[in-house]
Amino acid sequence: MTLPIVLVTGQLLTEAVWQPLLDAWGDREVIVADNRSDDRIEGFARRLLDNAPPEFILVAHAMGGFVAFEVMRRAPERVAKLALISTLASADGPAQTARRQGYIDLVENGRFDQVVEERIPILFPEEKRGDAALLGLARRMAAETGAEAFLAQQRAIMARIDSRPRLGEIAVPTLLIWGEKDGITSRAHHEEILEAITGARLEVIAGAGHLPTVEAPEAVVPLLTEFVDQ
Repeated sequence: MTLPIVLVTGQLLTEAVWQPLLDAWGDREVIVADNRSDDRIEGFARRLLDNAPPEFILVAHAMGGFVAFEVMRRAPERVAKLALISTLASADGPAQTARRQGYIDLVENGRFDQVVEERIPILFPEEKRGDAALLGLARRMAAETGAEAFLAQQRAIMARIDSRPRLGEIAVPTLLIWGEKDGITSRAHHEEILEAITGARLEVIAGAGHLPTVEAPEAVVPLLTEFVDQ
C-alpha cells in the first residue's frame, strides 16, 4: 500500500515550494497542509490532523517542522515516516525574536513588500541572489501569502515551545535535509535533531540555501522519493 503524503510548508511560502515534488509524485495522494489559517503552532497541527488521512508520511519544511513536531506529540501513531527540511527544534532566542519583531514592524508600517527583500540574503546563498527565477518565486509566494497570514505565522513561530525535550520519543524513520548554505538554520540545528531521534539520517545538499526543494530539485526529489518508497 502506498501511503498518502502530507506536506507542511514554511512561512511566506506556498505549495509552489513543493512543485518539483508535486510534479514527480503526480500519481500519489499528496496533501499540502494549510499554513495560513492559524496563529498558533498547535492550531496548525490540529487542522492538519483533522484533514489528513488516518496514516500518512509527513514532509515538513522550515516553520512546517515546528508543526510536524507538534503533530508527533499529538498523534505519533498516525505518522509512518517523517522528513524534515531546513528546520530546527529549539524555540527562538533573543536574536531570532528581535528579527521577527523587525518584520512585524515593517508590516505594521505598511512595508510588507520589504519583508521578503530583507529575507532574500538569508534565504539564498550569495551566488544565487541574482537568479531571477528564484527571486521571482520567493516574491510571488510572499505576495500570495499576504501580510495578514504572515503576521499570524510570525505570532505562531514566536510562541512555539522548545521541541527538543521530546525528540527522543519520535520512533519512525526520519530523514533530515539541509542546504549547506542555509542562512536561517544551521548544520548544528539539524545534528541536534539527528542525535535525538534514533535511526535518523541527515543529507546535506551542496550549494543550496533555505529552499533546497526548488534550488536543487535534482538532488532533493530523488532523496525524498527513495525515502517515501523504501
